[in-house]
Amino acid sequence: MTTGSKAEVHVVVVLKARPGKGAALLEALEAIIPAVRREDGCIRYELTVDRADADRAVMLEVWRDEAALGRHETAAPFVSLAACFDELLAEPVALLKLQHRM
Repeated sequence: MTTGSKAEVHVVVVLKARPGKGAALLEALEAIIPAVRREDGCIRYELTVDRADADRAVMLEVWRDEAALGRHETAAPFVSLAACFDELLAEPVALLKLQHRM
């Protein structure tokens, strides 16, 4: 198993949908995945759902470096998703930036 570059940025993003908005949140996330996966520097971009709370989506991401992650944050797919956050999310996005150790 390769450990990747120390420059890689591993990201965990937790998004909690408003009551009744879980399906809409998942649809919005699914809609941008193909485009995000084509972004320069995207190594991994996966949507998962909390088994205990179907209204909690968790994105598992790996980016080549901070610059690639920064470009993603200003790219059209993410910007269009973020424009829906006020309508879809019950709480602020929780984001963890991690560095792979082993």
